[in-house]
Amino acid sequence: MADSVAVKPQAPQGAATEPARGSHRSTKRSRREAWAAYLFLAPWFVGLLVITVGPIFASLYLSFTDYSLLEEAKWIGLDNYTRMFTEDPRFINSLQVTTIYVVVSVPLQLAFALLLALVLDRGLRGLSFYRSIFYLPSLLGGSVAIAILWRKVFGAEGLVNAVLGMFGIEAPGWVAHPDYALGTLIILHVWTFGAPMIIFLAGLRQIPASYYEAAAVDGAGIVRQFRSITLPLLTPIIFFNLVLEVIKSFQSFTQSFIVSNGSGGPADSTLFYTLYLYLQGFKSYDMGYAAAMAWVLLVIIAALTGVNFLASKYWVFYGDTK
Repeated sequence: MADSVAVKPQAPQGAATEPARGSHRSTKRSRREAWAAYLFLAPWFVGLLVITVGPIFASLYLSFTDYSLLEEAKWIGLDNYTRMFTEDPRFINSLQVTTIYVVVSVPLQLAFALLLALVLDRGLRGLSFYRSIFYLPSLLGGSVAIAILWRKVFGAEGLVNAVLGMFGIEAPGWVAHPDYALGTLIILHVWTFGAPMIIFLAGLRQIPASYYEAAAVDGAGIVRQFRSITLPLLTPIIFFNLVLEVIKSFQSFTQSFIVSNGSGGPADSTLFYTLYLYLQGFKSYDMGYAAAMAWVLLVIIAALTGVNFLASKYWVFYGDTK
């Protein structure tokens, strides 16, 4: 009986503690790697707090104060916001000018960018060269040099009037006329079509050629193919470009500042919202009012972006949507 009882082998004494030691070493190594990662990320966190988060909360506080950069900030509550909408006609005008600029220039720019993307998608020779050339305006369009050039081109003795003069047409100084000055800035914005064009071109390359082949077999022409295939499948790209361009257009500053010599003229016809914000903060030294304007602009852009996202479910088509 005793002989039939099996004796269980005993594990060595050090075996039970070995996993614990390995686990301890692994935890210690993970901690060291985590601290190393935090150390390398520290400059970014410091920049985030000092350059981004800190000024955001500081501007929010200043928007409720009377602060002129020369004196200590004095708390005035909502007076800056009340003054904006009830006592400042230039603020209302700047909002109207900027809204017209965005509503007109953004659709025109996206339509022009899509048209050129369709042309380039036909398989031209030297596509990389044309793509680079057409992208250049987006790189240069927001620069001071291009804004100065634009003012010269549309001036009373500029290139546009010189060409019109060859046909016996007398034209005004476009940038100096309140009825046409904003139009020149809209044309400049449309001219910077390169970035959305590249994105459209990338979207077109993702549409399977078999769709167009099947449509051609069914007798669909180019226009019908565009309406039934290209446009629906490009709606996510159109939506992406639309959101980006609306945000960027509301933040436009350099073009208006240079073309109008920093005044928003003639007759405040090019007084962009950001330019008026700059004039209040750094010309009139009314920094509290300028901070309030910045927060109103943030709310406007956030609201429009939210509306775009809410409306997108009615017109944006995704391939996995049923």
